[in-house]
Amino acid sequence: MQATIKWVDGAMFVGESESGHAVVIDGPADGGGRNLGPRPMELLLLGTGACSAYDVVSILRKARQDVTDCRVELKAERADAIPAVFTSIHLHFIVSGRGLAAHQVERAVSLSAEKYCSASIMLGKTARVSHDFEVITV
Repeated sequence: MQATIKWVDGAMFVGESESGHAVVIDGPADGGGRNLGPRPMELLLLGTGACSAYDVVSILRKARQDVTDCRVELKAERADAIPAVFTSIHLHFIVSGRGLAAHQVERAVSLSAEKYCSASIMLGKTARVSHDFEVITV
């Protein structure tokens, strides 16, 4: 995997992924930025949520569950000292679908957390990572 980060000005950078997608990364005004994009650590948290959500939806579809929506609400704490690493991350999954089986959702969340989500497993080496879920039947 490869990526490129290019400084634009102030605290703004443009990141481009190997697949050709770009994202603006910026800082707050008091740090020289213009607040035109997410902060690097926000992107890390978003990537973790997306990684795990991708797993959960994929696992549920393979289990023939009729998933209509999946949302992950993330809450993270960071160390007070530099480096301000994540010390805890909680992922709360809200999974909606027709006739969803709660045990299938629980299984999908567990498999993502313990086996498939590279991002949350990697961050789990330095932070407490926890997961829970709720099922909404539509």
